[in-house]
Amino acid sequence: MNTPALMRLDSPGEIEQARASSRTLSRYADADRVRLTLQADGGKADELILPGAVLQVLLDALAQMAQGNAVSLMPVHQELSTQEAANLLNVSRPFLVGLLEQGQMPFRKVGTHRRVLLSDVLAYRDRIDREREQALDELAAIAQRDDMGY
Repeated sequence: MNTPALMRLDSPGEIEQARASSRTLSRYADADRVRLTLQADGGKADELILPGAVLQVLLDALAQMAQGNAVSLMPVHQELSTQEAANLLNVSRPFLVGLLEQGQMPFRKVGTHRRVLLSDVLAYRDRIDREREQALDELAAIAQRDDMGY
C-alpha cells in the first residue's frame, strides 16, 4: 500500500506564511470558484481557477499547518491497515480488530491481513460521534429534568 507522505512546515517563517495565506484565502471560502495567480520568485506568472471544494481543502490544510500540525491527503477509497485505521480512530489495534470481527465496519482480508476502506472508517467515526452526541443530549435533559444542578 502506498501511504501518503506527511507534509509539515518546520520553520517559524513558513508557519507564519501559512497563517497569512490562510487568512487571505478564507475571505474567498464561500466562492463557487476562485481565480489564483501563481508566481515563483522571479518566474513567470500562471493563472488557475480552483473549484470551491478544492479551495476548502487548501484552507483546511493551511489552517492545520499554521498550527504546526502535519497534514496528509488520501483518497476516501484508500485502504488502510488495521493499525492505520486504529490510529485514525484513536483506539488500539486489538480494539479495532474486535470492531471488525463484530461487523461494526466492513473489511477485507489480504492473506492474513485485514484492510479497511478509509470511507468506512470515517463513516464509523461519524456514526459513533452522532451516537455520543445523542447520549450526551439525553443525559443533559435528564439532569435538567431532575434539577441536578449541572
